[in-house]
Amino acid sequence: MFDSIETVQRNLGEQGYICGKNIATVVYLAHRLEKPVLVEGPAGVGKTELAKVVAEATGRPLIRLQCYEGLDEAKALYEWEYSKQLLYTQILKEKFSEAMAGAKTLREAAERIGAEDSIFFSDRFIVPRPLLRAITSPSPALLLVDEVDKSDPEFEAFLLEVLSDFQVTVPEVGTFSAKVRPLVFLTSNDAREMTDALKRRCLHLYIDFPTEEEELRILDVKVPGVDRRLAEDLVGVMQRLRKLDLKKTPSISETIDWARALLALNAAQIDEALVRETLNVILKYEGDIRKAHSELGRLIVRKAEAPPKPAAPAPSAATPASGEATPGAQPVGPAAPAPPKKGTLH
Repeated sequence: MFDSIETVQRNLGEQGYICGKNIATVVYLAHRLEKPVLVEGPAGVGKTELAKVVAEATGRPLIRLQCYEGLDEAKALYEWEYSKQLLYTQILKEKFSEAMAGAKTLREAAERIGAEDSIFFSDRFIVPRPLLRAITSPSPALLLVDEVDKSDPEFEAFLLEVLSDFQVTVPEVGTFSAKVRPLVFLTSNDAREMTDALKRRCLHLYIDFPTEEEELRILDVKVPGVDRRLAEDLVGVMQRLRKLDLKKTPSISETIDWARALLALNAAQIDEALVRETLNVILKYEGDIRKAHSELGRLIVRKAEAPPKPAAPAPSAATPASGEATPGAQPVGPAAPAPPKKGTLH
């Protein structure tokens, strides 16, 4: 459980997730207020990973709904298990014959069959999908609606019932309300703008690319074997790469991949040849790689070596280490008084 913002930072850090106070504050409030969180930002900055580590830190099962174009409520909420319904129909065939015995018209037979609808349209034939699993979970769960911006606006509108009342409706059965509210995280890569109605129901969190110091801390945790000097050079290149006009800006996930690749290559330092050979690890488009090739001279800027400390000054001739006067040197002592000026009274 999170009883303070500092506890959030500490617990997430134990899971290997380095976060600032802004992220920890939103997670703490989401936990205390039972509010969904809409996490936005570039791909690869740790939005999905945040939901995973929060689930681990709180001991909640993670229920993930991966969104895509064309996703509808049937695939996100539930499906009917038609094969099981058919099997029950075959097994109960004789019982149906008995129920329809004596029916004089098709209407009367249909009415008798219709009276038994509840047998085949009940929760025993429902296959729960992520949304229904999260709502009906007997213990607190964490629902991750990943890349919600890839879904259609119609599906986003359907989500409002879940996010507002934590309930879902199955027309043939009824409404399922959560006995224990799940913790909900929605992630977005800004493929399209989310509606005001969705944003109003959520706490908002934007995760940007990490600063140089944050990226070094993340590398220390995720790739502990990397040399500190190599890590500093690597992060410096990544920070400068992100300032270029690229189709796909490399994120922290690419930084981790590159560090692991350099370790596998036993690289001791970064040079132009090594960067040129491994750019395909961090850049995913040929145009971006060509642009980076043309900027290699500006990308690789090593930090200057610390200047050597100045040597201690050698003792002067007038003050040798032994304390004795050097031949030919004037003795050191209090200054002789100046001769009195003419006309001065004594």
